[in-house]
Amino acid sequence: MKKLAIALMSLSLMFAAACGTNGNTNNGEATNAPAPAAGEATQTPAEETAKPVKLRIYAQYADDDTKLPYDYAVAELKKEMPNVELELEVQAQDDGQKLKTYAATGNLPDIYQAGLDIINTFKKSGNILELDKYVDELGFKDKMYPSTMNTLVTEDGHTYAFPYAGNEFALLYYNKELFEQNNVKVPTTYDELLTAVKTFNAAGITPLSVFAKEKWPTVALYDMFVTRSEPQGIAKLDKGEASASDPAYKEAADKLVELVQAGLLPKGATNLNYDQAAALFHQGKAAMFLNGQWEIAESTKQLGDKAGWTYFPGKDAANYEASKYAFSGGGGPGGYAVNPDTKDPALAAKVAAFISLKYAEYKYTERGNPLVATKVDKAIVTEYPPMMQQLSDDISKITSTTAFAWGLSDAKFKAAIEDAAQSLMTGAYSAEQFIEDVNKAIPQAK
Repeated sequence: MKKLAIALMSLSLMFAAACGTNGNTNNGEATNAPAPAAGEATQTPAEETAKPVKLRIYAQYADDDTKLPYDYAVAELKKEMPNVELELEVQAQDDGQKLKTYAATGNLPDIYQAGLDIINTFKKSGNILELDKYVDELGFKDKMYPSTMNTLVTEDGHTYAFPYAGNEFALLYYNKELFEQNNVKVPTTYDELLTAVKTFNAAGITPLSVFAKEKWPTVALYDMFVTRSEPQGIAKLDKGEASASDPAYKEAADKLVELVQAGLLPKGATNLNYDQAAALFHQGKAAMFLNGQWEIAESTKQLGDKAGWTYFPGKDAANYEASKYAFSGGGGPGGYAVNPDTKDPALAAKVAAFISLKYAEYKYTERGNPLVATKVDKAIVTEYPPMMQQLSDDISKITSTTAFAWGLSDAKFKAAIEDAAQSLMTGAYSAEQFIEDVNKAIPQAK
């Protein structure tokens, strides 16, 4: 009988348990809640909810052209991946030195902006993640313009950063009002440029402001002179297909030395960062300014229709017309890269790709910048400023491009021409010394 009683009790408990699973219970009573309709969200168990993740990111955040797109991308990320928090460290204006120090000390951020120089350097040291499989998984190639594929894939056929910028250009900006007030012609030849330098100096105005504490603008200025005779500019040296003593390159160094010694640049130009050099131009203390086309928005904001950009002067009138659309600059692999030692490479890659796409989206729709790497399916909100419209109209006329210093492929040559070009800005470094130092580093033809 005892065994039978135990058996009956067990059956009773089993039946009660079975009845209790037929529906959710509320105070012991079954609710028999209906199953959610098709497409209706179901409650996710707590253990399956995405855990909060904090990622360190090292990115440009210096002016409206870098702050606003970044802020927009982060806000969009919050909607798409609310569990992800980005901890921003502002990129230093130091040609990548701080980032290289981070890599050497094992303190590299999860995501960081990288140009070709950083990509090539970090490939060798194992501090950058190859992104090929994530490019495929995220369908990133389908989001690229055919003409900007050069910004996605490096020479070895792999991807190391998700790009947002398309092919870009170095421009010579000028203050129209200062030229008019001082009765100076916007130069189209070297002689006219030299006259402008002397006239502005006599009036206490800096002829050309350059933030030569960073080396790439100094290389760009030299490159602009070279392209008047050799359209491939520094890119040809980088490939080992030319010598710094060739006529186009030697003449460029000679002219630059002559102009610097005549007072082309502000005193202590090699100690000026962007903020300091830009302030001279924006405040009407410098007649001209050298920067990339990304400066258009800021100079328009600061100077309005007083600001413009002009084609680089030629050797003479005929050369000016012939070389007018030989632009300095170009494009190459770069964008948001990923630390291979990040805890979740797949997540970091997904975030890097997302930030890149949204960064480009904002620049295209809100900043009036058509020079982006990825397709944008949203309408333009802000019309192009006049200077950007001028550049947009000229894009189809451009006959050649070269490269920015960060896009050079040979690290030894890049370092040598950066140091040599920066030294040209001092006026105490001869063209002959420039040629000698650069030629030592030019790679053999590939």
